[in-house]
Amino acid sequence: MASASAAAPAVSFQPGRRAPLRPRCTHSERGVSFDPGSAFYRSDSAPGRDLAVLAATLHRRRRPDPSAPFLCLDAMCGSGVRALRYLAQAGADFVWANDASDALHPVIVGNFSRFEPVPPEGQRRWVVSHLDATRLLAERYLRREYFDVIDVDSFGSEAEYIRAAFLALKIGGLLYLTSTDWRSARGYGGKCSLSSYGAYIRPVPYPNEIGLRMLLGGAAREAAMLGFHIEPVFSYYAYHGPIFRAMVRLCHGKEDGISNYGFICHCKSCGQSQTFGFDELGQISCGCADRTDATSITVVGPLWTGPLHDRSSITEMLNLAVEWGWAHTSENGVTLEKLLGTMIEESDPRLPPGYIRLDEIASRAKVNSPPLGTLIHSLQKEGYAACRSHIGANAVKTNCPISSCIVVAREIRNLR
Repeated sequence: MASASAAAPAVSFQPGRRAPLRPRCTHSERGVSFDPGSAFYRSDSAPGRDLAVLAATLHRRRRPDPSAPFLCLDAMCGSGVRALRYLAQAGADFVWANDASDALHPVIVGNFSRFEPVPPEGQRRWVVSHLDATRLLAERYLRREYFDVIDVDSFGSEAEYIRAAFLALKIGGLLYLTSTDWRSARGYGGKCSLSSYGAYIRPVPYPNEIGLRMLLGGAAREAAMLGFHIEPVFSYYAYHGPIFRAMVRLCHGKEDGISNYGFICHCKSCGQSQTFGFDELGQISCGCADRTDATSITVVGPLWTGPLHDRSSITEMLNLAVEWGWAHTSENGVTLEKLLGTMIEESDPRLPPGYIRLDEIASRAKVNSPPLGTLIHSLQKEGYAACRSHIGANAVKTNCPISSCIVVAREIRNLR
């Protein structure tokens, strides 16, 4: 994959469009005003856009060649708010805003109208198009126009664009993926998840984390087929929708082995979860006392079994949020300091996939649910890794076996 040229990508324009109206600026996110018009827009998704802007800004700052133009592409932009924020806040030199709906052209161009499309220096700052996302990305690749950040805010289980997005992305660049396929994440659409992400999903107690790992696994598979591998920057589950988002970095060369791509096994009898690699197929079992009921074992995958976030990147994002005054302010009920702080804790490499709900521990221990903070502190005192999960509000992520969690829960009950 060649590096992108210094100039902004060549663009063909459609003549005869009526001039866009100036935006009414009925909405604002972190100081950026815009008009969503008739486009689908959810203010609840603002934290996801915050995370994207923070990650993109840090990526721009630490590029090997900071003098090269920083190019961003939003393949399904809607009203253009995310692309607009890349331009206004992430320091993008050029943004390509695309949406398949031609009817949104006046809205998108109106929102971008505060920035001159071609400033006096002569380098184009932005362009709006209305193409199918996969076609747009494939054309950029064929023209050798590569981007630093590509954002695809898709709906449902659409995943055919992932390979085309990787092809149009610079090596080391960031791809922001989205899925709203909650049915597959909960194990109700096995055939759909298999065709879209290459994973067969069955019901397990932590479906929302499975949704993120399904999305990451699909990206890892597509990258491997192109001779690359991915590194997650962050993975974010949003309750509204629900929505699964993941920012991944495209890295040169295949990984040695498939250590972060495999299967997750959950035992309904004892409640324990484990991960298995491809070389362990045929050996999947649980070590609990109940070995007679084969139906108690649920296996899902293959999917991403590695870390959901990169700790150093998340820490830098939190520092930048503090610097910009974003960390302590609530955006639609989400405080970035709390969210990113939890993600930093979730980045502990000792933590396995999944989480354990407090009500499951309490039910198996036959006690009232222990306070989450008390349980986490007790597990950490025992030498285990344990933290809250940004995905499950009343759950603990830990490498402690559930049998030991039950013992700790009973001890907490006896002390109260």
